[in-house]
Amino acid sequence: MTHATIYKSSLNGEILGFRTEGHAGYARKGSDIVCASISILVINTINTIDLYCDCRYDTYVDEKSGLIEFKLNPFVKDLQVSNEVRVLLNGLELGLCQVAKENPKHLTITVEEV
Repeated sequence: MTHATIYKSSLNGEILGFRTEGHAGYARKGSDIVCASISILVINTINTIDLYCDCRYDTYVDEKSGLIEFKLNPFVKDLQVSNEVRVLLNGLELGLCQVAKENPKHLTITVEEV
């Protein structure tokens, strides 16, 4: 199972980052459409922010465990998130929630206030 954590500001509810970990286990490696859906949502969000948005962030990836973590930098409560980054991170959350709704045995999501 994959677990996603969405990091949100305790002050204003802005998404400040996320973490996904684990393998969905929907099908065998190379045929797992749930894992592919999660991966493309996460990787596309990071790549789009990197290419088109002016912000600083930290990422950590461990392919073996299926971990990808993204945190806006500095990871502080008074961070002003640009409209572009806000839309992309909200879109990621929306996409992950849709995948989890259709595949609750393979993706769970929690929100963590920071």
